[in-house]
Amino acid sequence: MSSSNRPSGLIANSGIELLTWGTPNGHKASIILEELKEAYGKDYVFQGINISENIQKEPWFTKLGPNGRIPVVVDHDQGGFPVQEGAAILAYLTRHYDPEHKFSFTDPLDLSRAEQWIAWQHGGLGPMQGQANHFYRLAKERIPYPTQRYVGETERLYGTLDSHLKDRDYIVGEGRGKYSIADIANFSWVNVAYFAGVKLSDFPNLEEWWARVNERPAVKKGTSVPSESQIVNAAYLRRLKDEPEFKQQEEELAELLKKAKEQYNYKYSSP
Repeated sequence: MSSSNRPSGLIANSGIELLTWGTPNGHKASIILEELKEAYGKDYVFQGINISENIQKEPWFTKLGPNGRIPVVVDHDQGGFPVQEGAAILAYLTRHYDPEHKFSFTDPLDLSRAEQWIAWQHGGLGPMQGQANHFYRLAKERIPYPTQRYVGETERLYGTLDSHLKDRDYIVGEGRGKYSIADIANFSWVNVAYFAGVKLSDFPNLEEWWARVNERPAVKKGTSVPSESQIVNAAYLRRLKDEPEFKQQEEELAELLKKAKEQYNYKYSSP
């Protein structure tokens, strides 16, 4: 959304309104909303909150999301009740709008398993990969120690999930597992692996799971809210193939990471 259409307040008065941007945390909310829309016909409206313009820091937004971060959902059918934080949004929306538990669980042990893997993502994978994004790709100064530290820790966490998915299709559930909000929470970050300097192809079970989830129509729609993302794996790999300058840039970043790992004697291990 351009500055000329800069959001300045809520636009709906009924249903669910999503305030978001095309980040992994933002995609958690838009994916579950698209899944609920496809499964139950539960529609929603959204506004793009351009985080580079600091819209999420404005008083009207922080009244709804005190931490000044996207995403936030507002349930106008519950008196304009706001929910911040991706993990809490996944729980809230399925608790209220997933009556057949298509994306959630009733069995108390599976419910706990889902909570554990969502907590694992919220407390580990998201923060570590977020720092990997910053030091590997975005920091103005290339500092070797935090680069190898955070990319390496992200790789360790990927290895943990890769091992867990060895004999199952989805993270939680009986048999081969059942697609759920545990998958959505983790997929949103694994879907930007290459952006953080992690080669998803090094984790075959995880890569197969990623491809399986990525093929869902609602996931494709959700990762295009508020607009098509250029940092997700599919877009990254396409650019790597089609844009020689981008490929050269990525090779240079990968070489810096390799040297940083060598400098600090990094050795991959997981868990």
